[in-house]
Amino acid sequence: MYKASKIVLTFGILIILLSLINVIYSPAITSELLRAEVLASVSGVGLILISFLWEEFKPLNKNKSLVGGKEGLVIIEDINVDIKYELGWGTQLFLTATAACSIVVYWEGNELIKRGIISNNKFVPGPTCNRATQKNKLISLVNTKFYPDKIEFEGLAKNLPAVLIYPLKESGYIVVGGWNERCFTKSDEIWLSGWANRLIELLNKKFS
Repeated sequence: MYKASKIVLTFGILIILLSLINVIYSPAITSELLRAEVLASVSGVGLILISFLWEEFKPLNKNKSLVGGKEGLVIIEDINVDIKYELGWGTQLFLTATAACSIVVYWEGNELIKRGIISNNKFVPGPTCNRATQKNKLISLVNTKFYPDKIEFEGLAKNLPAVLIYPLKESGYIVVGGWNERCFTKSDEIWLSGWANRLIELLNKKFS
């Protein structure tokens, strides 16, 4: 049980016990006393319920999985400063503001940037990425433990427990690996979609 919930539970029990002691040792039972005892008892029971609800809904801190690779940053040199800044800004936000541990932006056969816990191998899109392109929408793999094509992502990092794949139209992908199973939220997916659309527009202008 969490420390805070234990404190709340203790106070709830203490209020109920004190109210009982107060009734037992009161020289006379009056309507005012009864009303006060009812309020005290309700308050004590409320605190006890809060302590159990706290225990039920407070999320557990998951340990990070053993993702294979080393921390690094690889960015293509043959691009202009605007694209480098955008790639650096977007990937940094993902790695610091979400549960992402690794990210790659792949465009027209090149890794534009690979950052976080990364493999020395080059990322090569496979069946899952191709499916994302065909559907033209984000694919979220919440748990890759039994996913048959998970080897596809070892060019990013090994043993990634969760992966997001967003197609950059037909020209590339953003692939994000997470520390834990089911670690990405709906907000993370929306943010990835928005950044991908912004990146597509910028890359099309600079590479056209």
